[in-house]
Amino acid sequence: MDKKITVADFSPHLFWDVDSEKFDLEKYAVQMIQKVLEFGKIEDWELLKLYYGLEKIKNVSLNLRSLDAVTLSFVSTIFKIDKKEFRCYKHRQLVPNYWNS
Repeated sequence: MDKKITVADFSPHLFWDVDSEKFDLEKYAVQMIQKVLEFGKIEDWELLKLYYGLEKIKNVSLNLRSLDAVTLSFVSTIFKIDKKEFRCYKHRQLVPNYWNS
């Protein structure tokens, strides 16, 4: 790929809470990966893979404190890793949600 990937290439709805012109993809890699995993479109996922690579996405997603259930299932399937290995799954088990009991 000749063109360098920038934050402007991703969907604008991902950056409603930050100044996208100052958003550094390297400095805020964890935040970027989580945003795309939970709220991105398939095009954002493809850009994410090109920019960071699957290994970095896997390592970051394994250590995220929170992921919604659908996203957890997605990354668990993509990386062929049991959900129980993800930090967010372990954290969810430690902090019960009494509203959904």
